[in-house]
Amino acid sequence: MSLAGKHALVTGGGTGIGLAIARDLAAQGCVVTITGRRQEVLDAVSGQGIFGMAMDVRDEADVVATIAAAVAARGPIQICVANAGIAEGRAVHKTDLEFWRNMMATNLDGAFLTIRESLTSMRQAEWGRVIAVSSIAGLRGLQGAACYSASKHGLIGLIRALSEDYLGKPITFNALCPAYVDTPIVTRNTTSIAERAGVSEDKAKAMMVSANRHNRLIAPQEVSAAALWLVSPGSESVNGQAIEIAGGQM
Repeated sequence: MSLAGKHALVTGGGTGIGLAIARDLAAQGCVVTITGRRQEVLDAVSGQGIFGMAMDVRDEADVVATIAAAVAARGPIQICVANAGIAEGRAVHKTDLEFWRNMMATNLDGAFLTIRESLTSMRQAEWGRVIAVSSIAGLRGLQGAACYSASKHGLIGLIRALSEDYLGKPITFNALCPAYVDTPIVTRNTTSIAERAGVSEDKAKAMMVSANRHNRLIAPQEVSAAALWLVSPGSESVNGQAIEIAGGQM
C-alpha cells in the first residue's frame, strides 16, 4: 500500500521530531498538515506537500475547528502523529498546580483531543495509523521530572487502551519513546539543568548525553524513521506498542 496522497497530521510539526516526521512523510507522497502555536514558524518550513496551520492543542475548540478545516482542505486524516509537547523538570515540592495542569493539558489532553478528532476521518476511511511521541520517561520515572513523567506515562496508557478498543480493525496505535534527542527542547533544557544543578551548560549537556545508553544525542531522523515504519506496509501487526529509541536497554 502506497502512502501517496494520504493526509497526515503532525502536531508540533514546525521543529524537531515533528518536522523530521513531516518531511519524511511528505517525501513518501503524503499530504501533510503540520500544527503549532506560531504560524510564522510553520510558514518557514511549509511547502513541498507540507501545509502549516496554527493550533493550540490545549484548546478543545481550536483543535476541533483546525482539524475540521484541514480535513475540508486536504481530505480525511489517515495518519495522526500526536507529537506536540513540552519537557521541563521540576521537583514535586516546587510544582504548583498551574505548572502541573499546563504540562498535562499540552502533553496528555492535547494528544487526546488530536487523536479523538483524527479518528473521525480514520473510521470513515476505514484505515488509519496513530503515533504518539511519548518519551523514555513514559516507561520509567525521570529524576526531577515527576510531572513530565506522569504526562508521558499517561500518553502510553491512552495508546494502549485505544489499541485494545480497535483491535482487529485497520487502525493501529503505537507510541515512540525516545531518550534525549538533539532538538531545541534539549537546547533549552541545557540551560535549565545547568541552573538547577549549579553546573556549567557543557556539563549539563554532558549529563543528558550520558543518560543515553550509547552516549550520544539521538538525531530527530532516527525517531522519524521509526514513525515511517509504523505507517508503512508490513507494520500492520505492530499495535499498542511503546517503542524505545534510546541507544540500548533502559
